[in-house]
Amino acid sequence: MNVQLRPAADDDLPKIGDLHFRSRASAYAGILSPAALTFGGPGAMGEWWAERWKWERDTHRLTVAVAGDVLAGFTYLGPSLDEGVAELSAIHTDPAFVGTGVGRALMLDALPALSRIAPRAVLWVLAGNSRARRFYERGGWTADGVTRVETIGTEPVDQVRYSRAV
Repeated sequence: MNVQLRPAADDDLPKIGDLHFRSRASAYAGILSPAALTFGGPGAMGEWWAERWKWERDTHRLTVAVAGDVLAGFTYLGPSLDEGVAELSAIHTDPAFVGTGVGRALMLDALPALSRIAPRAVLWVLAGNSRARRFYERGGWTADGVTRVETIGTEPVDQVRYSRAV
């Protein structure tokens, strides 16, 4: 798979929202209810990313993977709320590109950027998302015993924190 990684541009944000919406719906099918999977829609997700990026662009890094003119995936990372820790806040691959190496390329690109923030990094994953958990474990991440409940749509969801040295 020939993908190029580059910093996201402002005009990528609607496409990032669309991809995030579709990626979440695909990855969380069978874990979340249909109502939670369709909450907001791709347009709302694009607006959410535009607003978030407006406030965090000086402290965070948003990278896209493109295959030709198609957005294949993205990562979002920055400092964690925990002092001295970096956080991989998002890594999403277009469902059509799952299993093609795009996620791995994004992860390998994110690790050095995380290490420039702090010597340790964390990420959160849905407790029931076995595929994502295997992906992270193959990449050297380990569940560290910390859990939380977050809301997706209006549905509470159990999450597990993974960490690793970077």
